[in-house]
Formats: sequence, C-alpha cells, structure tokens
Amino acid sequence: MPQLEPRHEALDRATREALAQVDAELGADHDPCSVLRRLSRLGVLRACVPAPYGGLRARVEVRDLVVVRMALGERSPLADTMFAMQGLGSYAVTLAGSVDQRQALLPGAADGSLMCAFAITEPEAGSDVGAMTTFAERRGDGYMISGEKTFISNAGLAQRYVLFARTSDDRKRGISAFLVESDRPGLMAEPLRVLGDHPVGRLRIEGLELPASALIGQEGDGLGLALSTLDFFRATVGAAAVGMARRALLEAKSRVKSRRQFGKTLAEFQATQLAIAEMSVDVTAARLLCLDAAEAIDLHLETPASSSAQLSRALGQKAAMAKLFATEAAQRVIDRALQLWGGAGLIEGTVVERLYREVRSLRIYEGTSEIQKLVIARAELG
Repeated sequence: MPQLEPRHEALDRATREALAQVDAELGADHDPCSVLRRLSRLGVLRACVPAPYGGLRARVEVRDLVVVRMALGERSPLADTMFAMQGLGSYAVTLAGSVDQRQALLPGAADGSLMCAFAITEPEAGSDVGAMTTFAERRGDGYMISGEKTFISNAGLAQRYVLFARTSDDRKRGISAFLVESDRPGLMAEPLRVLGDHPVGRLRIEGLELPASALIGQEGDGLGLALSTLDFFRATVGAAAVGMARRALLEAKSRVKSRRQFGKTLAEFQATQLAIAEMSVDVTAARLLCLDAAEAIDLHLETPASSSAQLSRALGQKAAMAKLFATEAAQRVIDRALQLWGGAGLIEGTVVERLYREVRSLRIYEGTSEIQKLVIARAELG
C-alpha cells in the first residue's frame, strides 16, 4: 500500500488545518488573483518550487503536490487551479532554466507575487503536440515568434508564461520553450468563457521579439520539457479530482441523513446505501492510485541516475492510470451526489452544483482520458 512519509503527512495536516480556518471565505472567492493571494498567505505555494528559490523542499515532490491538491480540491476547485498553475507554469524552468531565469521566476511563483501560465495548446494542436504551428524564427541574437495558443489557464492574468514554439520542422526536436513576460509587445490575451471559475483564454502572438536569454534549455528541448512537466503533474490532477469527489461524498451523506421522504430519511433506503457504497469505493480507490503514482515518481527521482526523460518511460503508465481513474471516478461520484440531492442540487451556488461544473475539465486537460488509455495500453502491450 502506498504510504506518505512523515513530512508529507505533516504538510497534509497543516494544509487542512489552515484551510479549515478560511473555508467559507476561500470557497466564496471567485477572483483568481484574490485566491492566489490567499494561497500565498497560507504558504502552500512553496510546495511548487525547490528550496533554493523559496520552496518547501530541496526538490519539488509529487506527494506534496498530491496532498495539497486533494485538500484544495475539497475546499475550492479554483484554489486548486491557481495552485496547480504555479507549479505547471514554472516546472520547465525548475528543470532546465538558467540561473537568471530561475531567479526571475521561481521566488515569485513560491510567494505568489508572480502568476504563472503554461502555454502549449493550439487550435489544431491539443493532444497532438507535434502539430504545433506557432513558430520562433531566429532574428540576430534573438527570436521572432508568431502564432496562436488557446485554452491557456491564466491567460491575460499571468505575469509569466512558459511558451512553446516550433524552431524547426522536426516533430520531436523542433519545439523549444521560452520564458515570456506578459507585457511584451506582440503578446495579446483574450478571455474564453468555460464551465466553472477556471480562468482560461486565448493568446495571439504577432511579431513577439525575445532575446536569446528567453530560451529555456537548448533549442529542441521544448517537447521533452513539456512532456516531463505533464508526466510529473498528471497524478496531481487525479488528486484534485479525489478532493472534489470526497467533498461531493460528504455533501451527499449530509443530505441523505437529513432529507426525509415517505416517512423516513433517504439514508434508510437501500438504493441510497448502495449508491453511497459505490461512491466511497471510487473515492478510496482513486486516492490510492494517486498516492501510488506519486510515491513511485518521487522514489524514482531520488535515484541520482534518474532523469526527467526516463520518468515518462518508467512511470507514465502509473501517472496515466491515476489521472484516468480518479477523474472518471470523480465525475461518477459528483453526478451521483447531485442525483441524491435532487432538484436542490441544481440550484446555482450549491456545493454539488459547483462541483458538477468544475470537475468536467479534469477529464480533458493535461491529457484527455482517451490519451491516458493509449498510454496505458502501449505500456501493457510493449
């Protein structure tokens, strides 16, 4: 059975205790910038960054991210999103950034003074990252970038973007990563309306000039950095789903114990008991899969010979299983919770209604459920 070490259990307790003090105000806050400031005051953003730059540990640990995202997902899906983006939008710099890039981004990501974003998806390049058309052309000692990104979390709000663009026609070695300030001429953001509070937008990039120092790592490293980042954070998406599902189960149990129909509580009906049992199994199994994947990744990266490139080969299947099962299970649990609430669960502003809207995107972003199945199948079939 996967186990959290004492340091992860301590972070879990501290996070839950801190969130219990601000539960109502955090859950009622729908402003991403305000929520990020609240997370900064709670100190949880430090889990996204290594210690030399204001972070919690010598290196970022997946188990830390998992316990925090479970707790945040249970309290506020928007808070979970803002936490996750600080890690997702800075991890490429953690992996391969120069000293100057790390100093420019990571302390701000850790204390919340800089909002981060991860800009990779395009209108015709979602699951197929190799189809990316945003192009970075060499101009003197810098680059000129043009293209479009879409469904970018924090677009228009972030001060720093890790932006991926093509530097050659090679599908595997032709993509590079750049650290971009939001106020650079040529970078324009437009908001998109989606389900829930998740802040999402489109980036239009026209004649964006960047110095060579904006390049993260070497030319052609971008695809590897993107995939390593997604592999590292994939199990944590499942953790957020576990948190949301756990909250839905709590809301369902509270409802069926208090709601009376035909002279008895809903909890006394056998059909209700069967539903609650299935929900509980889903939540427990999803949690264990996420912890198993997180532990395996952390232990793998503790080995000196390990590398990020090896991470996807050795552990991609575990991370894919965790994300696939947890997000699909959360959708089932939350749907069942809303059913048990009946018409009251459809009223805008209730917890189960909000969870129903917020959980849907988890089965899409950072790799759709269908992509996770392909990863799992390829590992099984060799």
